[in-house]
Amino acid sequence: MKTFGYAAQNAQSGLAPMSFERRALRDDDLAIEINYCGVCHSDLHQIRDDWRSWNPTVYPSIPGHEIIGTVIEVGPNVTHYKIGDAVAVGTIVDSCRVCDQCRRGEEQMCREFPTMTYNSSDRHDGKTTLGGYSKHIIVREEFVLRMPEGLDAARAAPLLCAGITVYSPLRTWNVGPGSRVGVIGIGGLGHLAVKFAAGLGAHVTVITRTEAKTAEARALGADTTLISNSDDAMKAATSSFDVIIDTIPVEHDVSAYVQLLDVEGALVIVGALGNMAGFNSLPLIMGRRCITGSPSGGIAETQEMLDFCGKTGILPECEMIAIAEINEAFERMERGEVHYRFVIDMATLSDA
Repeated sequence: MKTFGYAAQNAQSGLAPMSFERRALRDDDLAIEINYCGVCHSDLHQIRDDWRSWNPTVYPSIPGHEIIGTVIEVGPNVTHYKIGDAVAVGTIVDSCRVCDQCRRGEEQMCREFPTMTYNSSDRHDGKTTLGGYSKHIIVREEFVLRMPEGLDAARAAPLLCAGITVYSPLRTWNVGPGSRVGVIGIGGLGHLAVKFAAGLGAHVTVITRTEAKTAEARALGADTTLISNSDDAMKAATSSFDVIIDTIPVEHDVSAYVQLLDVEGALVIVGALGNMAGFNSLPLIMGRRCITGSPSGGIAETQEMLDFCGKTGILPECEMIAIAEINEAFERMERGEVHYRFVIDMATLSDA
């Protein structure tokens, strides 16, 4: 399939239009016309080859793994979708499907490593996958998600990465009515963590460095805020949380936050990838607390999240952009000038 998108040709080039060829449909594939694609910080890291030590970028690189679209063609063995269906695609597009993790619905932790939506090796032909900053994408049926009726497609795209990244640990640690949840930071990940935790019935506290975030946190559904720069406030909050979702995207010291956990509480890191500062093990040992992490979620859990959003109306706060604005959007994202996620209207791609 001939199509076109926005690609980086090297680590310094930024993104620019490029025509390319998608593979022919396999028997269990869907061809999807992309309507909207979310902009994730991972997209910027990938095109700049920031992860070259463990995930070097193959150029040309087309990012994008928060995809909302419409089915335009189906392979002969496809049984659950038809032409015209509203669908979504997230961070993974294939896995081995036979290991213990895949069999329990945790394809994102496939023992043979999942095939990522972009900058990954297709396990069938070895070609590098190209993502959702494009007009079309072809995906194996089992890795396509159904859009709930009535869910606003124009705002839903960031759910496919940012959303499931924070929804999954909330479900893993059984957050529900009566749970006490802290969320560190209210950016792209954090604002959705607040919305989801509140939607699940938890008492939600945003942990932030400034009082100025209080009104913003409450507007998102938080019950209260905790000012992390206040020693008195932090001391008074000792043992106050069952779960803390840590969305800070850079290396930081988690010691001050661990003391906020109750006995057997969990601090879940979802923002920072890479080295972290050392921490004091005493509160871990004395309270059987844990510092852990969480990737995105499996296909079934991601569908559960979309259905939950369809029922509750939970959606990310987004700013819509044209594809031609993507390089500027990356610059704004680095400066923290978006509340809270960019979404590309892919109808603008033909005008680029």
